[in-house]
Amino acid sequence: MASRKTKDNTVIRALGLGGLLGGSSEGLVDVKDGRIVRIRPFHYDWKYKKEDIKTWKMERNGKVFEQPWKSLPGPFSLAYKKRVYSPNRIKFPMKRVDWDPDGERNPQNRGKSKYVRISWDEATDILAKEIRRIHKQYGPYGILVQGDGHGECMTIHTPHGHS
Repeated sequence: MASRKTKDNTVIRALGLGGLLGGSSEGLVDVKDGRIVRIRPFHYDWKYKKEDIKTWKMERNGKVFEQPWKSLPGPFSLAYKKRVYSPNRIKFPMKRVDWDPDGERNPQNRGKSKYVRISWDEATDILAKEIRRIHKQYGPYGILVQGDGHGECMTIHTPHGHS
């Protein structure tokens, strides 16, 4: 679903952070003064009536099961506002003060050194150089590219199809 930038409004968004049954789910994002106020399920009957859409329906042992009339966003989607405004969120590129991509890297100081803000241009230059360095040193399989939401969900899996 397309989204619109708005100052005060409810925006329909595809929440690609994993639904309860896999994949992603739609959601409503309420915005006030340019900030997220809340994230909630999308109700499909906002525009359509049940009669207008052919939905699934099952009957078993006297019970009727029907498609829910609202989306089922997962916990990570519903709590995304907390992540966006977290004081721990890093908003700009940074690098360790004693780390030089072209010289001394000081690995013994990881977790101890302070960080300094750098420009986006410098960050992308460092990234490109590092990709070339790793490719040259370790070959084309030296970097794993995994395009999914695991960075958002904070879960770790092996590469899909491998164990």
